[in-house]
Amino acid sequence: MSASVAVLGASGYAGGELVRLLDGHPAFELVYLGAHRRAGQPLGSVHPHLPDGERLLGTGELDDIPETDVVFLALPHGASAEVGHDLAERGSVVVDLGSDFRLDTASRYRFAYGADHPLPDELPRWVYGLPELVDVTGHDRVAVPGCYPTAVLLALVPILRLGLAAGGPVVADCLSGVSGAGRKLSEDLLFGEVAEGVRAYGVGTHRHRPEIEMGIALAASQERSVTFTPHLVPIQRGLEATVTVPAAPGVDTAAVRDALAEAYDGSPFVEVIDRPPQTRWVVGSNRALVTAFVDEHTGQIITLGAIDNLLKGAAGQAVQCANIVMGLPEETGLPLAGWMP
Repeated sequence: MSASVAVLGASGYAGGELVRLLDGHPAFELVYLGAHRRAGQPLGSVHPHLPDGERLLGTGELDDIPETDVVFLALPHGASAEVGHDLAERGSVVVDLGSDFRLDTASRYRFAYGADHPLPDELPRWVYGLPELVDVTGHDRVAVPGCYPTAVLLALVPILRLGLAAGGPVVADCLSGVSGAGRKLSEDLLFGEVAEGVRAYGVGTHRHRPEIEMGIALAASQERSVTFTPHLVPIQRGLEATVTVPAAPGVDTAAVRDALAEAYDGSPFVEVIDRPPQTRWVVGSNRALVTAFVDEHTGQIITLGAIDNLLKGAAGQAVQCANIVMGLPEETGLPLAGWMP
């Protein structure tokens, strides 16, 4: 028997990927597409690459959404708190790709976003949806991590868990394609502004830094300060994280790679490799490629992760979480192979 599914925010990049994945999912039946500003328009007007483009987009308002087993929210920041709460209270499993429920406390949310959370008492009810590191089984409210935290935490947490890193700050230098910024119209994302260049942004202020620090505390039971610098690179999709942390005495490259291999043994989506991963190796798939080295000259662990920011960093991870919550194999309906060139 299939489970009925709705997608809100279906007109965006992550929403479009959700539609593509769910249309081919053997156990989910997509019955409703919401897109507030595009309500009344056919799906094909915003995603001409998807089949059945005549399907009409709904308003995304609560009264317009039929009761479904699962609802995916691919909404802008601040737009999913109220509707996500209401849908969960109505009885749906809610998987939120946005940022409204990712942080675990009202104070951490305020630090990250500079405003009070509209429903602070709801934050503890949402599980952080990074299935390789956090158990989402049995939860009806899932907050999917951001794309940068996903790559950083997958590459780092197993090393911290085993005590292979000494004390000290974590430094995360990350690069992402322009689709990570979403589909909004913005002058600094125009082709002429992005092509032929690389730029850092959100230096020292990016909202994903508190989320990475929270993820470390949650999944590795450690408090670590993080220096996080994201960079925009002129590619459509793909994300690479290079994370540096001091090595504990006597730790070598074999030890840190063994930690990653042990953590992800049996995981269908995280693969430990012996060379630096490239984004082109994961684009189009829900895989994450990770590896690690010890720089003996500086005594630093350098651990790396690469994901497709729209799949393992958003829509694919959301479906992975929903699969687990609904009692399905986590890889159901998700691509393991990407595409090249």
